[in-house]
Amino acid sequence: MRLPEIFASNPFVVSIEIFPPKTDSGEEALRRHLQTLVTHQPAFISCTYGAGGSTQAKTVSWCREILNDLQRPAVAHFTCVNSTREQLNQWLDEAQAAGIRNIMALRGDPPQGQETFEAVDGGLSYANELVELVRSHPGDFGIGVAGYPEKHIQAPSPEVDLENLKRKVNAGADAVFTQLFFDNECFYRFRDSCDQLGITCPVVPGIMPVTDFARIKRITSMCGSSFPDDLSSRLEAVQEDADAQFEIGVEHAIKQCEALRESGVPGIHFYALNKSQACQKILESLQS
Repeated sequence: MRLPEIFASNPFVVSIEIFPPKTDSGEEALRRHLQTLVTHQPAFISCTYGAGGSTQAKTVSWCREILNDLQRPAVAHFTCVNSTREQLNQWLDEAQAAGIRNIMALRGDPPQGQETFEAVDGGLSYANELVELVRSHPGDFGIGVAGYPEKHIQAPSPEVDLENLKRKVNAGADAVFTQLFFDNECFYRFRDSCDQLGITCPVVPGIMPVTDFARIKRITSMCGSSFPDDLSSRLEAVQEDADAQFEIGVEHAIKQCEALRESGVPGIHFYALNKSQACQKILESLQS
């Protein structure tokens, strides 16, 4: 099922994002977590790939497993990094042959050691160009793109960032999935700005439950997401207590999700970090 049909047939779309593990033990652990998460019937599961396309093959393999073994729609992440147009089209051919019907089209981060993104000769420079390429492919993929409630860390201003998003939507994106945020007001302002720009496709909030304060601080420093002072203070007070961090983070995420659903969002995209416990508690709360 493609993203347009998924959102047309579900009043509230729950989706989960994973990444390909680097070890055999990590793969087995992820399979166990996915078996738990699919009991909550996510509308789809998306799979990233590493910097520079380092896990492209594994992304296709995991999406095939999601489709065939878990019987859930899969969304494969896809970037411009280190790839020519020919290579990108070859990858899309491979994804189509694997039964993948949906793509998350992203420019991608600069490869390790580079401060700015530079297209390879014969490659693409922007996500809207990648959306155009995917849309022109005979695979007729559903296409998701990224949105940034607090702007992309490399964008000069929120206005420029929103214009970039508008170009991606105009190029053929079917849905926008946001970067993680911890203050719903950031999302509401972003959604209002999307409305004002005439972006009419689903704009889906992305939620990452805090289960490890140190790890979240690293992630937010890289992506530019702000962190509420009150939540930060509560987590700092229990830095040596992993269970307390987990409970505080999950409690915050549940409140976020409940308020977002009440505000009329079309769904929620969970950044699960390849674990199930936090998302399971949140989904149990939302489905109770």
